[in-house]
Amino acid sequence: MASLELKDLYDGYRDSKTIKLLSNQIAKEASSLSKDLKIMEVCGGHTHAIMKYGLNQLLPKNIKFIHGPGCPVCVMPKNRIDHAITLANMKDTIIVTLGDMIKVLGSEGTLQDARSKGADVRFVYSPMDTVKIANENTDKTVIYIAIGFETTTPMISALIQATINKGIKNLFFHINHVLVPPAMRVLLDDETNNIDAFIGPSHVSVISGSKIYDEFADIYKKPVVVSGFEPVDVMESVLMLVKQINESRSEVEIQYSRCVNHEGNTTAQRLNDKYLEPRESFEFRGLGEIPKGGLKLKDEFAFLDAEVIYKDILPHNTCQDHKLCLCGEILKGKALPNECKLFGKACTPTTPVGSCMVSSEGACAAYYKYGISN
Repeated sequence: MASLELKDLYDGYRDSKTIKLLSNQIAKEASSLSKDLKIMEVCGGHTHAIMKYGLNQLLPKNIKFIHGPGCPVCVMPKNRIDHAITLANMKDTIIVTLGDMIKVLGSEGTLQDARSKGADVRFVYSPMDTVKIANENTDKTVIYIAIGFETTTPMISALIQATINKGIKNLFFHINHVLVPPAMRVLLDDETNNIDAFIGPSHVSVISGSKIYDEFADIYKKPVVVSGFEPVDVMESVLMLVKQINESRSEVEIQYSRCVNHEGNTTAQRLNDKYLEPRESFEFRGLGEIPKGGLKLKDEFAFLDAEVIYKDILPHNTCQDHKLCLCGEILKGKALPNECKLFGKACTPTTPVGSCMVSSEGACAAYYKYGISN
């Protein structure tokens, strides 16, 4: 059996003739729809693919994309940023995190602001680089600000395992990992949110399997297609969803069969389960407290948990976003970025007001990057 190569994951999936053919098939199938169809792409990666390739312009008028809460930086509430800044301001402390996190606004600034005032804040491309930082700075406390959905959680679990196995004593964790299904559940429980179907992120399902979406088809009766991120992937997923609607089916289907199956990566799941467990609730920016919405270190690993160790100095206030910022409504799929009065004016990638403009996966950043203002 030939091994899978990287080019196998995208070769042919940007072909314009194939995209046009799928567009025509969608239009033909959509002519039988009994009502307008709203499809939520949960992940910001899909939003960027849709805007980059103009896929929204290739759909018939009775099908609309709406954007979901699947960008981990976008949903991070201000009080978690305030935690990170408080930790960064401690004496002899190094904060390590992923790039976009340093630009997200808390109640009194960003990690970038803290760095400009003397705090040691570093960003890494791989969480495992934190091991090197900790080993080179044994006289300092190193705190990793962990963020992401299911996709990146195994990397944090691997870093935790390496910290324990290597006997590293100066590395601790502030866990902000969030989960996709609880957020989707909140959206569907909101009766004002008219979502007809979902495009599910394939990278999440590479780890968790398509099984995490079963409840949305079985209980909520909403079709879900787990999709890749190339334009042909997205268009084929839309066609699969329209066919489900026309045939009165609500199933979980896998378009991205190149890497996704029903069960997912069980080795990665066991690694996560060894160190992490769901919190009672976790606040999502714009969506509020979501039951079981985030992860935390298990109690037996509390000696690594910065939230436990520094609980007496961490702020616990709830912080509101700018009153004109529509990030919350955008993350719920109730508004589009270009409906926000701040978009492209007071709020740009260089002067972001809302988190959806900060993150490279954010819906506002996608609209701005690809020049969509109307």
